[in-house]
Amino acid sequence: MKHTTLLVILLMGFSTQLWGDMIKEPNVAGGFYSADPRELSDSIDQYEQSTGPVPADRKVLIAVAPHAGYPFSGPVAAYTYKAIAQNHYKTIVILAPSHYFPFEGISIWPRGAFKTPLGTIPIDEDFAQALLKESPSFHFLPNVFEREHAIEVELPFLQKTFDHVRIVPILMGDPDPQVCRDLAMALDKLIGQRQDVLILVSSDMSHYYTYDVANSMDAETLKTIVALDPKKFFEGNISRKMEMCGFVPMTTALIYARIRGIKHVEVLRHANSGDTSGDKSRVVGYSSVIFYNDLLGAGRSPDNEAGVLSVLQKKELLKIARSTIETFVKTGKVPDIKSRDAKLNDVQGAFVTIRKHGVLRGCIGDIVGEEPLYKTVRDMAVAAVSQDPRFSPVLPAELKDIDVEISVLSKPRRVHDASEIQLGQDGVIVSEGDHQGVFLPQVAAETGWSKEEFLAQLCSQKAGLAADAWKNPDTALYIFTADVFAEN
Repeated sequence: MKHTTLLVILLMGFSTQLWGDMIKEPNVAGGFYSADPRELSDSIDQYEQSTGPVPADRKVLIAVAPHAGYPFSGPVAAYTYKAIAQNHYKTIVILAPSHYFPFEGISIWPRGAFKTPLGTIPIDEDFAQALLKESPSFHFLPNVFEREHAIEVELPFLQKTFDHVRIVPILMGDPDPQVCRDLAMALDKLIGQRQDVLILVSSDMSHYYTYDVANSMDAETLKTIVALDPKKFFEGNISRKMEMCGFVPMTTALIYARIRGIKHVEVLRHANSGDTSGDKSRVVGYSSVIFYNDLLGAGRSPDNEAGVLSVLQKKELLKIARSTIETFVKTGKVPDIKSRDAKLNDVQGAFVTIRKHGVLRGCIGDIVGEEPLYKTVRDMAVAAVSQDPRFSPVLPAELKDIDVEISVLSKPRRVHDASEIQLGQDGVIVSEGDHQGVFLPQVAAETGWSKEEFLAQLCSQKAGLAADAWKNPDTALYIFTADVFAEN
């Protein structure tokens, strides 16, 4: 037999903890997270309250969350659960690595429930037992669950996020790309046209490197995940150029995403234990990632939405804007900047806004975009510091006080009635003859205007039209969304 450890496990017999009524007792309550229900619940609330902006309108099909002790990874995990909270799932398939026992294939817990200090969460027995029949590599090996934490750590977050869901807990063994393919295909078959199933990948990232090395390695790993490249991801982990403890589950999820035609991957948050503990000598990386095609409700599609940039892509655009501003203000020259990122080479509109001590200092944009996005950001950064007619050009002495904000725009879509405009979510363009004006979506929040006030100011202040011109059938209204992010 290839793995004598597995033989020992099977010969050990089944513990009374696991069998009986098939209620899986927690392994790490009081260790990875509090065993006190109130403390546990409060800690999750605090993590979610401390998150930054999270896109909560995605119809998420795959999600990634870390599984370390809550004081280390909880602040990152909260981004995942906050992003999926508005979805309606009946079944959550949890793909996790086996940390303690090597084995071939996968192990699926088939019935009963898993228990945490917050109560029990039931197994989707029909799904689990149907999945067991799909391949000779799919087993129920109860003892591999005895010490494992990778599934359990996700459960209190799920219990706090959803009232009525069932889980399919799956531990994945040795790295075998065929097993990954088999599981991805089996999941695709069983899920079919259902829209109420989430694939949840439980995984931390790089382990025990210095802070800077870990960030560099994790960046390459996340870049490959965003590119939906399972082959490069698997090989990168085998060669140790990339590192996720759950790279076998993640490979499966990437293959599943390709089979299902999932188009959008968004990294919501990346950090490591050095960010929470302060010890940056040997850190563990954590990430929050979502995969989706559509938005929730109203039939809006992200093909017409702007919010599909990853955290890494946003950081690159901010770096481009900042370096361009520094170079141009000091030398008068526009730097020659390149980007290898495929998304940043797509043609897309963008605005660059600069503020000095929080006060607007310049804002210029290209609504549609005629060049790759990274070049549009570069050129709008130059325009914002030198061509906004409302302000004098920015001087070198001001650079230390300048903050940069970028708004990446979707393609404008014409609407035929102002009732279609969602204030605070949509930017609006008004156009009549030679007159045109635009307000970004964030203007509504910054001013507190009603929709009527927003449109009246857009017409009079930005387009030079009568305040009520938006009511005229000859006046065209267009809407767009903006993915807005800033240095601070």
